[in-house]
Amino acid sequence: MLPTLLRLALPNVLVMLAQSATGLVETAFVGRLGTDALAGMSLVFPGVMLMQMIGAGAMGGGISSAIARALGAGRRTDADALVLHALVINGVLGLLFTAIGLRLGPAFYRALGGDAGALAAAKQYSDVVFGGAILMWVMNALASCIRGTGNMLVPALVICGGAVLLVPLSPVLIFGFGPIPAFGVAGGGIAVLLYYAAAAIIFAAYLRSPRSAVTLVIARLHLRALWDILRIGLVAALVSVQTQIIVSVATALVGRFGTPAIAGYGIGARLEYLLIPLVFGFGAPLVAMVGTNIGAGQRDRALQVAWIGALLSFAMTEIIGVAAALFPDLWLRVFAHDPAVLDTGRTYLHLVGPAYGFFGLGTAIYFASQGAGRMRWPLIAAVLRTVFAAIGGYAALRWTGEIAPIFLALAAGLLVLGITNAVALARGAWFGNPRRN
Repeated sequence: MLPTLLRLALPNVLVMLAQSATGLVETAFVGRLGTDALAGMSLVFPGVMLMQMIGAGAMGGGISSAIARALGAGRRTDADALVLHALVINGVLGLLFTAIGLRLGPAFYRALGGDAGALAAAKQYSDVVFGGAILMWVMNALASCIRGTGNMLVPALVICGGAVLLVPLSPVLIFGFGPIPAFGVAGGGIAVLLYYAAAAIIFAAYLRSPRSAVTLVIARLHLRALWDILRIGLVAALVSVQTQIIVSVATALVGRFGTPAIAGYGIGARLEYLLIPLVFGFGAPLVAMVGTNIGAGQRDRALQVAWIGALLSFAMTEIIGVAAALFPDLWLRVFAHDPAVLDTGRTYLHLVGPAYGFFGLGTAIYFASQGAGRMRWPLIAAVLRTVFAAIGGYAALRWTGEIAPIFLALAAGLLVLGITNAVALARGAWFGNPRRN
């Protein structure tokens, strides 16, 4: 199982890193526009990541899980029909996020502490990204269908190819080149939307080809098929929403210390968000492998796959977190040189970085639980994390008036997330107490 998991995860890890690199490249170039532009992007970032987490991780996991379980049980016709159902679900959600982002975005960014130049930059970036949000949702639906078959290579090739194109495209659209005007902070968003559109077209063509294990076909919509995706995706989406609540509350609390503090926390949190696609590199194969084994009635193998993935994710993210805590400037100075921005970023990484391993542990079990169709305890763990991180951070600020206790509360939330999920899985959260089996 370990060689199989690694074989499936390696291209997926590479693709997730490439996808994250596009956001980092965009941030690095936007940072050259000044602190206001960087802070503006940080204000929009929680909403953008919420879309990514729900589209690729939550609903994406529900889509992959449903297709993997159908294929594992030998129901190819049902698996084919699920592709169209996935597109319908993500398409509706994409339009919903567009409406919410365009209508409520400015008020949300103002509530997080954005004002003047930072607020103007946030609105420019937000209007572009949320205006074309459906492209991201459609792309993630199609990619999740392919991953549900156990094929991680095709999404990897397409997304890595897009990342290579975005490296020159982003600065061209941000700063302008020849006849192409400078779009400023909005230019990065335009480049990403172009990438989403191209990737969606390629994925759709692949799913219509004979090489795909499932086929995009026109079929009647059935509530049973929709629910097979939504019963996992909706619960997983609640987990994603709570993650964004934590980031939004933390951003608002940090905003009490000024725009440089928002920018510094935003840069530091970028590294934490980089862990999400990194763990997703193992998470997507976990969904497919666990779902296929559950569909085939192989419960013990499903549990073994989950623990292997969880321990690998813990080791990988803990190494990154400790390195960031020891050498924060290697990360921070890629994006900023303002002393106030760097001070906040250093404090965040010193205090939160060592807890990253528990984030990897809990998130890997969350993905495995999607494959098993058992999402109760991941949701409970997310609620507990919110209590410790968001409510604890607010209380810490009220008691101390300092920024460091806010970050300590965030670290405590990560510890609770990982430990709760691990203990629940060990005590039989999927199939009952293993000692009784």
